[in-house]
Amino acid sequence: MFGIDLFDGALAPALIVALLAGVLSFLSPCVLPIVPPYLAYMAGTSIEDMRRGGGADRRVMTAATFFVLGLSTVFLVLGLAASAFGRMFLAWQREMGLIGGVVIVLFGLHFLGVLRIPLLYREARIDAGDQAGSPFGAYLLGLAFAFGWTPCIGPVLGTILSLAAQEGSLERGLVMMGFYAVGLGLPFLLTAVFLRHALGLLAGLRRHMPTVERAMGVLLVAVGLLMLTGGFTSLSFWLLETFPSLALIG
Repeated sequence: MFGIDLFDGALAPALIVALLAGVLSFLSPCVLPIVPPYLAYMAGTSIEDMRRGGGADRRVMTAATFFVLGLSTVFLVLGLAASAFGRMFLAWQREMGLIGGVVIVLFGLHFLGVLRIPLLYREARIDAGDQAGSPFGAYLLGLAFAFGWTPCIGPVLGTILSLAAQEGSLERGLVMMGFYAVGLGLPFLLTAVFLRHALGLLAGLRRHMPTVERAMGVLLVAVGLLMLTGGFTSLSFWLLETFPSLALIG
């Protein structure tokens, strides 16, 4: 496609991981509970008004859209930076994969409760100031949220950035971070579209937070082990053999 080999069997496993990681990030204990208040704050309304549907739905959808655009901006820029870094050190790609694999396994063990990494409990947030209730304020909050280093987003985002760096291609790294942004951002948009139903569903999901955290831990440990053992290459070959049509994409 335009001379750029973006999609193929080798990239497919990483894209699946990136999309799944984005969804799990949305369901994580440091994101899911703040979705309703964030939406209310960005739209300049209240959670009660959102539940009643008192004409605030359009403002909530607009706020959610600009919030996701802010998230995506940061993720795509980080993806480009990680890919550029990977290209600079392409000769040491195997060593980078080993280091990245070890770090990602440690992240996964953190989520599983096997060990705790104090640094992952630090947060850096940016306030939108008096821009609450405006699209620009929602965009700023999206930027701030993406930059915030939290126990949930930080390790998962670091994992996807490590995979992007392994690609050694700016375009492929950009696509990978795009899939992560879709996995995290699409649930925000769906929450805004199906607002009243989503608020009840989100409240019910909160009691499953420990399960989500363990699932994130298992995903990160699996990704780390695949990077350490070269398993992504084997998985890519398996995908090409099982789905030959993947070889025609790109």
